[in-house]
Amino acid sequence: MERRRWLIIAILICLAICSSCRELKVTVKHNHKHKQHDLAIYNHTLATILVQYASAVYMSDLTELFTWTCSRCNGVTEGFEMIELMVDVKWCLQGFVGFAANLNSIVIAFRGTQESSIQNWVEDLFWKQLDCDYPGVDGAMVHHGFYNAYYNSSLRPGVLSAVKLAKKLYGDTNIMVTGHSMGGAMAALCGLDLRLTLGERQNVQVMTFGQPRIGNAVFASYFNQIVPDTFRVTHGHDVVPHLPPYYYYFPQKTYHHFPREVWIHTLAFGSFVYTVETVCDGSGEDPTCSRSVSGNSIADHLTYFGVEMGCNESNTCRIVMDPRLSAYGRTDLDGNFVVLRDPSLSVLKLNTDGRDQGTSV
Repeated sequence: MERRRWLIIAILICLAICSSCRELKVTVKHNHKHKQHDLAIYNHTLATILVQYASAVYMSDLTELFTWTCSRCNGVTEGFEMIELMVDVKWCLQGFVGFAANLNSIVIAFRGTQESSIQNWVEDLFWKQLDCDYPGVDGAMVHHGFYNAYYNSSLRPGVLSAVKLAKKLYGDTNIMVTGHSMGGAMAALCGLDLRLTLGERQNVQVMTFGQPRIGNAVFASYFNQIVPDTFRVTHGHDVVPHLPPYYYYFPQKTYHHFPREVWIHTLAFGSFVYTVETVCDGSGEDPTCSRSVSGNSIADHLTYFGVEMGCNESNTCRIVMDPRLSAYGRTDLDGNFVVLRDPSLSVLKLNTDGRDQGTSV
């Protein structure tokens, strides 16, 4: 009888200890997530709008893109006013800056990797190691290719000048930066750059789709501190968010995502299949989100919210442009091209029909 009583007491003590541990774990995770929610709350509607801009920036017809008459320039993005369109020939990059009245925000979008070269790009990312110190932050390292694509291409000065013009035209409004794939990496660096350049009072939001890792844990922590209003949307088994690889046992030497991930995936119960958007924890590497799957699909990388991501044409870096568009643009010595809207003209009138001749670069 005495032995039984002590056994019951021992069991109750064990249950109390285990219960306390579980409660502690849940409380810590809840508080961490709560802190992130205070800084950024995921908005599904906003995501379905910004993904349209991240898709449209892939269009190769610069005239249709600049006049916002392209096949992807309608629906929830209708009425978007382009301010500046930039093409960097040397790096094969493209981006634009404009104003979305329905969001009351400046929108900046960067094009990702061309579909024809994505397989080689993915294979290359498997072997990438951290190789570039991020200036001004002790211990922060980033991928030199992403860093150079933003900071050392013609896109950065184009973005900064266009943002200044946009503020003159529309006032001190919010800025939203987006992009898919490598364009997402550039969007993140741009958002960080704008926060540092324009100051803490400027509201800069970043939302990327299928973005790869950019830097190490130190950089991820720094980025989250400077640009807290950030979401990385991932889809199913998309391979790119798994790259460059994350090595759990080498935290200082490995790439690390910054928070906060939103994982789009499907759940099935028999014949019933539905889509779920999981808002992940604040670690940047939530093991219950996209890291819980193999991440081996390029198909999942090329579609987000049912929207096609990538170019319609397979030709790498091919652009089409009405010759009259050159009156609104300028070209530097490297052939990089910028088309800037004339604020005195409310509408740019160009015939966007019947053009089948393009310029390949």
